[in-house]
Amino acid sequence: MNKTELVNAIAAAAGLSKADSKKALDATLDAIAAAVKSGDKVALLGFGTFSVSERAARQGINPATKQAITIPAKKVVKFKAGAELQA
Repeated sequence: MNKTELVNAIAAAAGLSKADSKKALDATLDAIAAAVKSGDKVALLGFGTFSVSERAARQGINPATKQAITIPAKKVVKFKAGAELQA
């Protein structure tokens, strides 16, 4: 399912126009992204939890030159599915 199909499904389920559904979806995604960027955890009961995790710096190998390189530390977004979403 892509974004357009999701907007159509929201419009059909909620009885909204496609334009209103797209605005609601965009606002929801923007709010989640803003919260995660600021380091907050977003928990949607029954759906899942978005959180930020830090990866430590580590050693890697450049596949083209076979030389050892240092991969810098970075923050990544994690998603843990809720109980209702798990298959």
